[in-house]
Parts: sequence; structure tokens; C-alpha cells
Amino acid sequence: MTSTGEEQGRAGPPLWWARRRDVVVDGALAAVSTAECAWEGVRFADEAGIPVAAGVLFGAVVGATLLLRRRWPIAVVLVGIAVAPAEMGFLLSVAGMYSLASSDVPRRIIAGLASTSLVATFVVMYLKTRGDVEADPALVVALSGFVAVALTVPPMLLGLYMGARRRLMESLQERADSLERELSLLADRAEERAEWARTEERTRIAREMHDVVAHRVSLMVVHAAALEAVVTKDPARAAKNAALVGDMGRQALTELREMLGVLRAAPPKPAAAAAATAAVAQAGPVALVAGATAADDGPSLEELEALVGQSRAAGMAVEMVVQGEGAAYAAEVEQTAYRVVQEALTNCHKHAPGARVVVRLAHRVGEVAMQVENGPCEGPADGVGLPSGGNGLVGMRERVLGLGGVFVSGPTDAGGFRVSAVLPLP
Repeated sequence: MTSTGEEQGRAGPPLWWARRRDVVVDGALAAVSTAECAWEGVRFADEAGIPVAAGVLFGAVVGATLLLRRRWPIAVVLVGIAVAPAEMGFLLSVAGMYSLASSDVPRRIIAGLASTSLVATFVVMYLKTRGDVEADPALVVALSGFVAVALTVPPMLLGLYMGARRRLMESLQERADSLERELSLLADRAEERAEWARTEERTRIAREMHDVVAHRVSLMVVHAAALEAVVTKDPARAAKNAALVGDMGRQALTELREMLGVLRAAPPKPAAAAAATAAVAQAGPVALVAGATAADDGPSLEELEALVGQSRAAGMAVEMVVQGEGAAYAAEVEQTAYRVVQEALTNCHKHAPGARVVVRLAHRVGEVAMQVENGPCEGPADGVGLPSGGNGLVGMRERVLGLGGVFVSGPTDAGGFRVSAVLPLP
């Protein structure tokens, strides 16, 4: 359960402390230091010849500065050095040196203040010991040095260690946060790629459904119209057209079943699916279209003659011209070429009934080209009532551009329409 920003602002630690626990610790240390310095202020007042109240007040103020050790560690250490001749502030000096060493203050400043504190402590201890006891000077120097080192070096080393450890933890936390952000970004990108792949697959399926249904059903409508026109005049021709309508319907159902079978196929194993997704993400849209098309057992260029024959059987005057020698092309190239010619013939049935149509197929070095051109329309457009969704040319262009080819379509000077496509060979 989370709280609002206002509640967090009221509950948060005051001033420069990061946590409430730090406030409690620093408050306790400052209280102890204040009591210690105030007690030592009595002796300092006697030695300095000042009122006891003034000495106690001075010691209390000095000890209370420990409360600032996290915000101004240099100032706390300097206060400890300054009151060293008054022989007060033991806890202040130790805690201040630890806070200074664990802070982000430059190392040269830490070393300089630590050396100053060491020298000040040594001098004070040396003068105090030499005046109180009668001993060998070497022993006095050794004892003073030991006390100075004991009060300065351990807190400094511990502070350096804790500061380095804190910075290491902060660095690790920053790396963990950065890694989490990168993983989140990668997950978002993966989701975007997956959504893009789903969209591409839906577009491909819609294109396939359009090509399969539109051409077959268009021919069925043409034959049905011819059947209606000759059913009473020429029963033999009517029977032939009826048989063609049945053949077209069965072929359309067969292709639809094949496509639905691909859609209903069992999904790949997780490892294979992950590998395929990674390959698609690296290869891009061309590989996706090519791979998805090659996975289907679609039509090939060898079936173009049969496709043209179906249009001839529907009463269209179609001429097919083949240039060059054919070869075994990649499945996606042959299927795309077939679908372009198929959709172009479908558009001729819809929009140019009675027009003469020429289908050209050219096998070249490194590419295969196809062109479907019809002459002026000799009958009423949409004479058999064929609907048009306007997706035929769009689908052809998407297929051709998906394989890196060139697609051009438009009216001719003679009043007809031309569809041209060039597919590079992988």
C-alpha cells in the first residue's frame, strides 16, 4: 500500500537526514557529546579562570556540533581540532573523523585534516603526560604517539571503508536500476515487434483470402451470368457453364481449406517460436513476407496457363506471351507472380468485360517480369454486377514491394489498363 506525496513529505526525515534512523542516531551521539563536553567544561573553566557556567555552556555548544556531522563533517573536525588544547571533545573528534572519512570529501582534504588532528592530539597528550608524570622522554613520546594514532587512524580507516562500501552499493543499485530500465525497454520493443508481426500476418492472410476468393468467385459470377443468358437458347453451352461454375466453386473451397489448415496448424514449440521471432526481428519485413509466403504450398508459374485458360473459358479474349526460358524460382517469387497475374485478370473481368487482354511473362537474368494489359472495354463496366473493394491493386503492390520488386499500374493511351511488376530473384 502506497501513500500520497503529501503524506510522504510529512513522514519523511527533516533537513539533511535521509532516514529517521539517522536522526535518532545523530541525536543520541550529540546528546552524549554535549554531556561529555559540558562535564569537561567545568575543568576547563577552573584552568582558564572563567565562570563555571561559561565553561559548561561552551562545552555544551562544542559537543552539540556533532549533530552536524553528516551535513558539515569538515566543520565538525575543525571544531574538534580547535578544542583539543582544552582537553574536551573525545567523542566529537572520533565521530567527526569517521564522518569526514566516510563522506564524499576529496581524499587530500581528509588526509590533511587527519594529519592535523593527529598532530594536535599528539601535542596535547605529550604536554599533559610530561607535566603529570616523571618518566623517560622516549616513553612519553611513544605513549603520546600511541594515543594520537588510536584516536585518529581507526575512525578514519573505518570511515574510508564504510564510504567505499556505500558508494559501491549505490553503484550496484544504479546498475540494477539501469538494467531494469533496459529490460523494460527491451520488453516494450519485443511487444512492438510482436504486434508488428501480428499485423503483418493479418495483412498477409487478408491478402491471400482476397486473392483466392475474389478470382474464383468473379469467374463463377461471369459464368453464372453467361448461364443465365443462354439457358433457354443453348442448353449445351448452359450445361458447360454450369459445370465450370461448379469447378470454380470446388477450387475455391479447396484453396480456402488449405489456407484454414495452415491457420489451424499446431503452434511451434517455444524454443522454435523464440528462434523464429528473433530471426524475423533481425531480418525485417521482407524476410517476414518471404518466409510466411514460402511456408504455404501456394501456386506456381507453371499454373499460369491453366489460370489463363479459365479466363478464356469465361469468354475473355486472353493472349499469353512468354519470353525467355523459365527456371525453378523461389516459392515466394512464383506465388507472388501468380497472384499478380490472377488479380489483374480478376480486375479485367470486373472492369473491362469484352476487352482483349495480353499477359506477358519475361524470364530475365536476375529477375522475372510480368505484365497484364487490357484494351478498351467493349461492354458495360460491371455488367455482371461484380463488387469491388478497392484492395486488388493495394494487395499486388504490397506483395511485390515486400520482395523488393517494382510495381506500376495505370491506364494506357489506348484507353485500357496496364499492370506491370518486376521481381528480383534471391
